[in-house]
Amino acid sequence: MKSCSVGAVRRYPCLFFVSFRVFRGSINLKMKTQFKEISGSIVAPTGFLASGVFCDIKKLGTGKGSNKGRKRDLALIVSETPATVAGMFTTNQVCAAPVKVCAERVKQGTAQVIVVNSGNANACTGRQGMADAREMVSFTERALGFSAGRALVGSTGRIGVTMPMDNVRAGIIEAVLELGYSHAHADQAVEAIMTSDTKPKQIAVEFKLGGKKVRIGGICKGAGMIQPGMSATGARPAALPHGGLHATMLGFITTDAAIGQKALQAALQEAVAHGFNRITVDGDMSTNDTVLVLANGLAGNKPVGRASSRADLQIFQAALNHVCLELAKKIVRDGEGVHRVVTVRVNGAKTIQDADAAARAVANSALVKTSWHGGDPNWGRIIDAIGYSPATVVEEKIDIGYSAPGAKRILWSLKRGQPTQATFKELCAAVAPKEFELHINLNLGQANAVMYAADLTEEYVDFNKGDVTDASSLGG
Repeated sequence: MKSCSVGAVRRYPCLFFVSFRVFRGSINLKMKTQFKEISGSIVAPTGFLASGVFCDIKKLGTGKGSNKGRKRDLALIVSETPATVAGMFTTNQVCAAPVKVCAERVKQGTAQVIVVNSGNANACTGRQGMADAREMVSFTERALGFSAGRALVGSTGRIGVTMPMDNVRAGIIEAVLELGYSHAHADQAVEAIMTSDTKPKQIAVEFKLGGKKVRIGGICKGAGMIQPGMSATGARPAALPHGGLHATMLGFITTDAAIGQKALQAALQEAVAHGFNRITVDGDMSTNDTVLVLANGLAGNKPVGRASSRADLQIFQAALNHVCLELAKKIVRDGEGVHRVVTVRVNGAKTIQDADAAARAVANSALVKTSWHGGDPNWGRIIDAIGYSPATVVEEKIDIGYSAPGAKRILWSLKRGQPTQATFKELCAAVAPKEFELHINLNLGQANAVMYAADLTEEYVDFNKGDVTDASSLGG
């Protein structure tokens, strides 16, 4: 296989500031990193191919999305050469078969192909589900002529339904024949992983490492059952807040950077912590949440890791952070029934855990989310959610305000626990836009946290309630 040019490219200059965290405390390393966004998503990096096909994995009449007809439902992402791999996986204690298979295979440190299906989560399917997930990877390896252990797998869709493996095998064969390097091939792969999504979600960036041109591309899916809390092994970190058991978010990232496995895993963990793990649509954590990165090294840069410069690692981290955060925001904007997207910023907490707890309590409060939908600047519901969160708070010290995205000017509705002179009309205007920021200052310390959240709408309820007399109306 030979790589081809990405073709006509849309470029957007982009400056990005990255904050790095370490386990023993936290540090901020601010550096100005310039890169540009380009088209091509997962096939933009050198040496990556993709395809997406329809093989009828989700039979018509078996749940939401059935009305999409012949939507592609199986995708392949392939590297020309074996690639370094890293992954992050759901911490839901009810974990889908493909997640279990994938988490085990990522430990090997090398992979070459990802096979992904939509329309069936292969979750809560017992021994048969595990056998089917293992067959998906082994069949893909054989179809491509790869050695055993080179394939990874992801699934999304309805829970508790066994995989139609005859269709899956036929789809894998067709997808192998359809592999290509063009933007259209990337678009087909994006379509194939979507479920209740209404828009494709993809991005790619280009930058320099040691004088070499490097690219990172990514695609993702997700619109409902969204509050990821992923870890490298799927085990729950002690401080991680958890969502419920009920669609799924999947993210797949490619890069032609040369980077060591440990460095790549650490970089992905950092990027997911500040990207995918910072979003919520409905507060529910899926059984299938997965993010995978393949790095094939074909850019020819000096490998990022122990022997590379600290600057190279920071540049790569900044680019990966940007890719993950932008993909994550696309998920919230395309959330089921979403009308408004709100960035919840909590500052002045005693600990990072307190800041996170307060932000999640507000971001997931049904009363707060419905007021956002109605354009009601109801700070009473916000301070109530802050108060019942596990965070340490003092009522007389809490500030609550609103701003436009990225703006410095904040219109405060509450200062030190008391209403300000801001008028109701002014506050309504502040929360009227499709996107705005909510600022909460606990004034108790230096810790902060952010969540990217959505409102709760009639459309969300209508989409998810279903009708038990009509199987095609039931969600996953």
